[in-house]
This record gives sequence, structure tokens and C-alpha cells, in this order.
Amino acid sequence: MARRGKKKGRPISGWLVLDKPVGMGSTEAVSKIKWLFQAEKAGHAGTLDPLASGMLPIALGEATKTVPYVQDGAKVYRFTVAWGEERSTDDLEGPETKSSDQRPAEADVLLLMPKYTGVIMQTPPQFSAIKIAGARAYDLARDGATVDIPAREVEIGRLDLIEHSADRTIFEVECGKGTYVRSLARDMGRDLGCFGHIAELRRIEVEPFTQEDFVTLAELEAARFGEQGDEDSDSADMVPVDFDAIDALLVDTSAALDCLPQIAISDDAATKIRLGNPVIIRGRDAPVEAEEACATARGKLVAIGAIEQGMFKPKRVFAG
Repeated sequence: MARRGKKKGRPISGWLVLDKPVGMGSTEAVSKIKWLFQAEKAGHAGTLDPLASGMLPIALGEATKTVPYVQDGAKVYRFTVAWGEERSTDDLEGPETKSSDQRPAEADVLLLMPKYTGVIMQTPPQFSAIKIAGARAYDLARDGATVDIPAREVEIGRLDLIEHSADRTIFEVECGKGTYVRSLARDMGRDLGCFGHIAELRRIEVEPFTQEDFVTLAELEAARFGEQGDEDSDSADMVPVDFDAIDALLVDTSAALDCLPQIAISDDAATKIRLGNPVIIRGRDAPVEAEEACATARGKLVAIGAIEQGMFKPKRVFAG
């Protein structure tokens, strides 16, 4: 008896900018979105801890080829620091490790903040995905080991104080790739002499996406199932579905490449590029040289490539 082939799913492509709820892990979120869209392929651009909420950009299909461009983009977080306790995980999940009765005045916090703006040295948390001798730091920390994680450069574009009370301060930070907001809370608490940890964390932007792109799980389930509501996976896979409503919630794959020069090409040139061939770039405003650019035809993404001596040379091609 012949073996049944594994169900592959739909060749749907685009970005889903999920408003991830607290309590859901990033991998769990990707699996949920992949199932809702019945997509062949899915991945995310930057892990968001289960205790954090907010923006988790999820790439479907061809959009997975553009994940590095979103991962490298600036991010904006709104976060609350609870003063008086330092915790092993630098957030609510871990046990208390240090405490203080001292609390910072708003003026003291404002005076400290410039130290954490610009390019700074930051030591990632003990419970982080940093690899130490081939092992994840969080695995070593869970086994009781104290991990020596070297400090590294990160960039803080801005750090704003939103609200201050005796025990808590709410901040908003715009930061570059690799920044740990939990480390910010820990280090500011130490500098203020009162200790601190993250009590609430929400990611509200991942360049190029904004809060206007947010889609909730409830909106996705309503689009996918209509009046049926959220179905269990076994029965839902058997129900015929019109995917138009849920597909309309996707952002086009090319949105991730707004940071690159955009080159409009003809249909004939697109065909050549998709076969891996270089083409001459025409037009008065076309760049002669560019390390990276993206070529589009009729507004659809064709390829990412380099422009050398007036020719576009494809490096990564997208299905039409």
C-alpha cells in the first residue's frame, strides 16, 4: 500500500504582524499562524518572551527570505520597571536574588537615563539565548551555573520616561538589534542603588512595521472561521474555507525591504532575473552601483541583488 504524502499546505506569502498575547511563546505563535493560514512555510523575525506581549512579525512562504532585514531593524518597547528587587531572570519569572528598601525619585531616574542612550556596553541576562561554549545561557542557568557572559555593544536610539511612581517607572525605548530590555532594568536598578526588574514588557514596533499593522489572534480566528469561531485543529482542517478574508490581513513581502533601493523592471527582465540572469538597469534615475537593491515588476517583488556597473545581478529570487 502506497504511503500518503505529507500535506504541504498553501504557497501563501507575506508578513503577519501579530499582537502576541502574554503567555504564548514565539515558536507556539508561529505554529498557530502557520496552521491558521495552512501555510507551507513560516518563521518569525525576533523572539518575544512568553511574559512579553506585542509585535511578533511572522513571515509566511517567500517572506521568510526577507527575515534578516526585519531582524536587523530598530525596535520600540514600552516597559515597566519594578524597583526594590532584582530577580534571577531580570523579570517576573525568576525568584528574588537581591532587595532594597530604597526607591528612586523621578529626578534621579531622569538624571541616570542619558547613560543608557547611544552606543553602550551591555551584558545580556543570565537567562538568555546567548551561546556559551556551544550551550544556551538559559540552559546553563537553569542547571544552576553562573554564566560569564561578555558585555557587548548595543545601540539605544532613545529612552523616554513615560510615568513614574514610588515603586515603578514606565519607559519607552527605541533600540537596535541585540538589546536586552531586561538588562536595562537590571543595570538601572543597580546604578540607582535600589535594584529593579521588568514587571511588564510590550514591543510596539519592529522596523518597518508599526502598531497600525497589528493583528490579534481573535481577528485572525474571526477571519479564518467566521461565525464558527475558533475550531480545533482536527475538525478545522476538514472544513472548506475561503482564505480571502484571512489572507487580506497579510502585509506584502516587499514591505520588509523598504530599506533597500527599489528598481522597477519590465516583465521580460523579471523573467530573466528569475532564471538567475543579470539584466541592464535602464532609466535616468537608476543607480549605477548598490551592494543591495530589490527589483520589482508591476509592484511585485522579483529579487534581491547587487547593482554593478549598471547591471542588476540577482542573489535571492522570489516566486512570481
